[in-house]
Amino acid sequence: MFALTAWQRFFLYGQAVDMRKSFDALSGIVSTDMGKDVLSGDVYIFIGKSRDKIKLLVWERAGFVLYYKRLEKGTFHLPKSGQCSLSYSELCLLIEGVEVEVKQRHKRYGGPAEKTATPA
Repeated sequence: MFALTAWQRFFLYGQAVDMRKSFDALSGIVSTDMGKDVLSGDVYIFIGKSRDKIKLLVWERAGFVLYYKRLEKGTFHLPKSGQCSLSYSELCLLIEGVEVEVKQRHKRYGGPAEKTATPA
């Protein structure tokens, strides 16, 4: 089953990308330009120069999955901060056409895993 979840991390690449790029070229951008581990299971978001195309690259158990959406009308409205991390809800808003501006996130309950990650 193909799915993205709120438990994943989402990273938006801050520059326009040639939408002809596929798995290997986008993986190279993640490793080289973003300094991230492409095999981590995190989701990497790329937007085309005309801002009417978006690609999401994610590693799942047996290989890469590439989600691709092309708008027939309008553009994606990107955060002004360039390269940044997004929450799952911010990604959904971005894809649905709502302008997302990441200013400050308020602390939310993260469950037992968050408590064990806190240093003593």
